[in-house]
Amino acid sequence: MAAEPMPTKPISPAAYGALETALKHIFWYKSDLESFIRRWAKGYPELLAELDFSGYKWQTAEELVDRLHANERRYGDLAISLMVEVSEMTSFPKLKRHKDAETLIAEAREAVAALKTYVDRHRGLIADEARFTSDLADHRAATASRRSFAQRLSELKDEFLRLEVEPNRQKAGREFEPFLNQLFRLFDLDPRLSYSLPYEQIDGSITYDTDVYIVEAKWLKEPVEVHYLGSFVEKVRHKGKNALGLYISVRGFTKGAKERYAEGTCFITMEGVDLFAVLDGHTTLDELLSRKKRHANDTGSCYYPASLMMSE
Repeated sequence: MAAEPMPTKPISPAAYGALETALKHIFWYKSDLESFIRRWAKGYPELLAELDFSGYKWQTAEELVDRLHANERRYGDLAISLMVEVSEMTSFPKLKRHKDAETLIAEAREAVAALKTYVDRHRGLIADEARFTSDLADHRAATASRRSFAQRLSELKDEFLRLEVEPNRQKAGREFEPFLNQLFRLFDLDPRLSYSLPYEQIDGSITYDTDVYIVEAKWLKEPVEVHYLGSFVEKVRHKGKNALGLYISVRGFTKGAKERYAEGTCFITMEGVDLFAVLDGHTTLDELLSRKKRHANDTGSCYYPASLMMSE
């Protein structure tokens, strides 16, 4: 394929960064992001062939924008078209399906507004070389601070270790919930913040592989005992026969608790060592959930630690 002409003005490097940020916030579900990219890049089959849509949406957005920027001579027109389209978005129907739609839509609008400033600038509002040089410096600073997936995971690992030694255990417990939400969000598990229903408190929920898991998390001084699990089972079953549960206890579970739900369970469990296996890069969170669910389906047991998975 012959190379396409370079746009008459170089695209601000910072505009690429703004496009990447906007794509990440506008499309919560990776299938929606993939559909959008395929529609816009249908005239560039070689670009689509190079993209990996099987990973996390953050990675897909980063990879797309990096490829557009690296070959601006070929993809400059496509990049500008994408930027213009995204910068003119005023509604976000894909995000309205989400439980936290109000927050996510506000974040999307902010990202779109940031991109629009660069689109307007490229249209000629500010086109001088000094501005481009300034944009380049801004972009380099943003790139240096942009956190890759591995960096974000490393930061969460540091946060987990900090919470582990936090002397104020009530404070650690309160901060554990937002930590989990950040971790779930990193792995595209559609986390929902804690919410209240009449007569009960639910720590939250996540979505994985079309399943919705009711989540309860505790960071007690001792392992969770059987009566905690009994209360959780009632919450899960109250949601319907197809409801699933994920009970997270950083300090683990007593022998009696594990034995009580060793032959029939509507939930799976996760311990601190499981979380650390994810944070340390030994496995991914979605793979961990998949293996635990499969084990529960095959054996009826709620308990299947990451240490056993990795030894098999």
